[in-house]
Amino acid sequence: MSAVEHRPVCTGGRGGLLDVAESVAADWAALGVRGSFLARNLDTGEQLGFDVDVPTPLASVAKVPLALVVLDRIASGELDAAHPVTVDPGTSSVGPTGLAAFRHPATVAVGDLVLLMLSVSDNAAADALFGLVPVREVDARLRAWGCDGVRVRHRMNHLYECAAGAAGNDFSLALELAVRDERAGRHTIETLDPARGNTGSAAALVALLERVWCDEIAVPPATAELRRMMGHQVFTQRLAGELRTDTLRWSGKTGTFLHLRHEIGVVEADHGDRVAMAALTRSDRRAGLAPDIDLAIADAGREAFEALRSR
Repeated sequence: MSAVEHRPVCTGGRGGLLDVAESVAADWAALGVRGSFLARNLDTGEQLGFDVDVPTPLASVAKVPLALVVLDRIASGELDAAHPVTVDPGTSSVGPTGLAAFRHPATVAVGDLVLLMLSVSDNAAADALFGLVPVREVDARLRAWGCDGVRVRHRMNHLYECAAGAAGNDFSLALELAVRDERAGRHTIETLDPARGNTGSAAALVALLERVWCDEIAVPPATAELRRMMGHQVFTQRLAGELRTDTLRWSGKTGTFLHLRHEIGVVEADHGDRVAMAALTRSDRRAGLAPDIDLAIADAGREAFEALRSR
């Protein structure tokens, strides 16, 4: 089924919120994008979105729950934030940023690995942290916290391993396979299968953000540090793209892999409004760069914030 044929299930309280959700869904469909979107005012509880319970492969958005588990272990004394970890590019995860792009071994403290993972989406930093807190432990901690809609099942480098297994070293072919499989409803690349990859729904991710921002999960030192580090994200072209003003603060995390372009985060206004958002998109085109999709996500963030802010 194509993106145009899909009819998203929209949600919104009062009529104006539903109108915004339907408008965002229509804008995405016009670009050949399927996905999920949810925005919630953390103080009033009002929200709007569509297809909010659809599980979606997370790409680098999975680094947020990993960070929360690591920071919780640091807060409890199980891990030392100053403990040095050496990352060797000869054996580390691939990626375009941070330690993943290094050519020589580097030694970095655990706490700074978390910052690199969140600020520049460093895959090598993320997998070095998975070496300290294994995937199963991260997923088990999420289950214990009641985060049933978010699953962490593999390290970040497994995304690339599965793509290479299906398409060799031809990343363009891997992208073509991802788009083809999206249309056909199958998954040649294992990590794009919601039943086998790192996955989450917009509803589950917004719920996680709400608990982090309201100190209702882990412990306050961990949630406070996660909020601080998410505020250092370098990539702000998506949900924050139309929310850049002196009176607004954005804290978020993007996720990009093949046809996936995501972001989750919270916008906070000086006058007190706090709106958590999750935008999870799957494009129907063979393009590594899609600034128009990023712009559509930015428009969704602005429209949602304007609709949900207190008057």
